[in-house]
Amino acid sequence: MRELGTVPNLTIGLPVYNGENYLAESVEALLGQSYEDFELIISDNASTDSTADICRRYEKLDSRIRYVCQPRNLGSAVNHNYLVGEARGQLFKWASHDDLYARDLLKRCIAALEEYPQVVLAHSWSALIDSSGALTNVVDYPVATAAPRAPDRFCSMLFDGWGDDTGGVIRTHVLRRTRLHGSYHLADRTITTELALHGPFYQVPEWLYFRRDHPQMAERAYPTVRSRCANLDPRRADRLRHPAARLYAEYLWGYIAAIRSAPLQPAERLECYRYLARWAAGRALPITGRALTRRGLEVDDRASDAQPVIPINALVAGRERTQ
Repeated sequence: MRELGTVPNLTIGLPVYNGENYLAESVEALLGQSYEDFELIISDNASTDSTADICRRYEKLDSRIRYVCQPRNLGSAVNHNYLVGEARGQLFKWASHDDLYARDLLKRCIAALEEYPQVVLAHSWSALIDSSGALTNVVDYPVATAAPRAPDRFCSMLFDGWGDDTGGVIRTHVLRRTRLHGSYHLADRTITTELALHGPFYQVPEWLYFRRDHPQMAERAYPTVRSRCANLDPRRADRLRHPAARLYAEYLWGYIAAIRSAPLQPAERLECYRYLARWAAGRALPITGRALTRRGLEVDDRASDAQPVIPINALVAGRERTQ
């Protein structure tokens, strides 16, 4: 384990709000990682349940943990970005309070980043679990984020569906060059796409990340565009200052700003703008029928009896203590 006072190689930032149901399981899975050179910063967005008690208990048990309780609910996006500002590691990973992580997730991702210096984000294959931690499905990954050319990665992320990269291990200096998390419609997609404009991603070909699908997750707890944006930033609840048209327009502008600031050659930048114009035209017609509805992660449509056998309890540390 890392000696107290030394600078860790990796910072794990865990934003949480009222996460008492699953927080202990996630923290156990992170502390049980085979890669140990990390700090875990937990930023509590002024929770009203027993989240603070859980965090303080683990902070006393492990010197790698630093717990911060925000004085008020800043919104999910601000809380995510706060953690990036506090990070000391050369690498950074956002963790979720309700997901699970196989013991070797960090080790395998960091090994990939060390082997391939051009890669800016490394993650593994993902699977979906239910509230009890049982496997329900595996996540398909249709996007070409490993393509050598930035315009090809950008085009694929616009047109080929969506993967699951938000929990990947990222080079901190690259992440800090982005605009970080916004609070407009589908802002999580623009930050991931912006990262891909800086360099390719790497997928560890093993199921090591388990995203939990449960009734309290944001996509279900905040079913409308405005409620999701207000969860990201409470100011978005103001309909006069933040009309729906603005929430959509900022989504498009997020892509434009990403292209403008990315380290691209002029020809590459122009190519990305062309892809974006074609994508935007397709989204706008007919806008009344779709209203830019949110799509979830793509899941593998293979028959249930053909699903892979993934021994989650054996792969994830601490399951015997939190079940």
